[in-house]
Amino acid sequence: MVTIPVAPLPTTGKTIPLVGFGTAEFPFNSTDSVKESALHAIQLGYRHFDTAAIYQSEKSLGEAIAEALQLGLIKSRDELFITSKLWISDAHHDLVLPAIKNTLKNLGLEYLDLYLIHFPGSLKPGTGFPCKTEDILPMDLESVWKAMEECQKLGLTKSIGVSNFSCKKLEKLLTTAKIPPAVNQVEMHPIWQQKKLRDFCNEIGVHITAYSPLGGQGIRVLECEVLKEIASTKGKTVAQVALRWVYEQGVSLAVKSFNKERMEENLEIFDWKLSLKEVHKIEQIPQQRGNLFDLFVSETGPFKSIEDIWDGEL
Repeated sequence: MVTIPVAPLPTTGKTIPLVGFGTAEFPFNSTDSVKESALHAIQLGYRHFDTAAIYQSEKSLGEAIAEALQLGLIKSRDELFITSKLWISDAHHDLVLPAIKNTLKNLGLEYLDLYLIHFPGSLKPGTGFPCKTEDILPMDLESVWKAMEECQKLGLTKSIGVSNFSCKKLEKLLTTAKIPPAVNQVEMHPIWQQKKLRDFCNEIGVHITAYSPLGGQGIRVLECEVLKEIASTKGKTVAQVALRWVYEQGVSLAVKSFNKERMEENLEIFDWKLSLKEVHKIEQIPQQRGNLFDLFVSETGPFKSIEDIWDGEL
């Protein structure tokens, strides 16, 4: 079993495992693999599990945790780090507390380690995914964050944070937040390296978790010639080179694979390093964001362009 390194969360004093196991599959909840895969992941040494209300994987993950405890694979729930996310149809002040309580019920847990606002916008209550443009609303970030802070104060989550927030949106949040976000979970991989955001988050003490570390929508990290060349030289897989690069940036990552062999390979990134020359080559890779979230763009909504979502970070 692999022991995964952890990193401190500056704003809370807690720690987060640097490699996590993602449970999102597309279409959402399209197989019965989450419970079995999460259970196997625990056996391999994964301790951070990433889920979300919209993924519809919370119940299956909760069942895996309960079975892991029953089998003695872990001695207590405290050995795990569980992240879930507030879906944006619940991103309204009075709906946040019911939403996290429903998440905890689904998981069969008394608390989360990290609860994130999934996206910096809101939808009409009860709206799923994909959404209609007429259901997209501006988020009252101050009041929603106040409710997120209440979740932490009540002990329903150890830390709170955000996902898909640009530097500008983080700045706006920090002008009114009494508890600063511990984490910003964003797309990050060798083809979308997020240097500006990483530098900014480092300055303000916000930890970054990388989602899609092997590529977002339409971004084929595993087909990148630079990474292929490095992998061949080092005797590693392209995925391992990509994950090692992300890990070396001092961020955590959540990687999703239900293939048992790849789940094991994804943990074999700790006992070797990329050379300075290899890092330099990766830094020269042309950049492209994969997850644009352009379905939230509409002439009548708060995001009238992709620019409005990402504030120049494109």
